[in-house]
Amino acid sequence: MTKAERTRKKIIEQAAELFNRKGYAGTSVNDIMKETGLSKGGLYSHFAKGKEEIAIAAFHHAVKVVYDAIGRRTHVIDNTIDKLKTVVFYYRENIFTPPVEGGCPVQNTSVDAGENNPAMKKEVVAVLNGWQERIIHTLNKGIERGEIRSDIDKEEFAVYYIGAIEGGILMARAHDDNKYFDIMAKHLLQRIEEIKK
Repeated sequence: MTKAERTRKKIIEQAAELFNRKGYAGTSVNDIMKETGLSKGGLYSHFAKGKEEIAIAAFHHAVKVVYDAIGRRTHVIDNTIDKLKTVVFYYRENIFTPPVEGGCPVQNTSVDAGENNPAMKKEVVAVLNGWQERIIHTLNKGIERGEIRSDIDKEEFAVYYIGAIEGGILMARAHDDNKYFDIMAKHLLQRIEEIKK
């Protein structure tokens, strides 16, 4: 890795937590400069489009950190039902100790971007679509292996799965109480059991 690549990586990693904690509007170029120790010229030499380009790269980095953490838990699990449940347990265990400081980057960026930042909103939708596709892929593998019923609406299940997890995180963090996630998780885990063949 070249010095320029190392510097770019450092900017992305440090900005990821900054944006995840403070949001896009709440994070200034000066904040990024302070966090990274770089000048404005130093930042712009790696990110010519400035703050928005850094924010998008930082968002994708934060999402990857979360996905990698989940992947380390699920890659050793063969059974599809157990894999789906493990992701729920992972989120439950990490609501208040997320791998990226500030909480779930998908949720934070989605709320932060809203209608005010179409570029960031587009990135969030792409990540959500990718997550949905991965769930559908997992379900298809489960169907092929005879672990999951073939008559389920995979897209509907994927949307419910993501919504239950994200909604549970939102409620738990708002109330500072895991019981709100547990309510959502209870119904999601029941739904997972229902698709078992």
